[in-house]
Amino acid sequence: MTAIHTSITTRPLSDSTDSLLRFALRADATLCAALGLLVAMAADQLSRLSGLSPTFEWVSGAALVGYGAALYVLAAVPDVRRVGVGVVAGNLAFAIAVAVVLIGGWLPLTPAGVVMTISFTLVTLAFATVQYLGVRRLA
Repeated sequence: MTAIHTSITTRPLSDSTDSLLRFALRADATLCAALGLLVAMAADQLSRLSGLSPTFEWVSGAALVGYGAALYVLAAVPDVRRVGVGVVAGNLAFAIAVAVVLIGGWLPLTPAGVVMTISFTLVTLAFATVQYLGVRRLA
């Protein structure tokens, strides 16, 4: 019998240029999925706090879970730069849309609902900033 010898060469983690972007995407995915699960499970209670309907809360939570799962999968693609650019653009578009909706008063939000929405948007912008830095490292 002969032994088969294979050699896999990997770069040290310090040589990786995409690790920050992949980390930021996975952290965003994990937080979105976890928060979405919490929102979906507590839709009735959150609706009383936020001023939105329980159905709206549940659908929002379910969408966050789906987005988180999809983003986690996309963070593993070989060409992660394209994913990063798309996610940064999407996060910025989301923040702008939320600002327009809040300024326009288009949702029946309570003061607590406004605070929760602004808080979530600020976290989204923080993730967008780290993801942008990760994309810049790849350029």
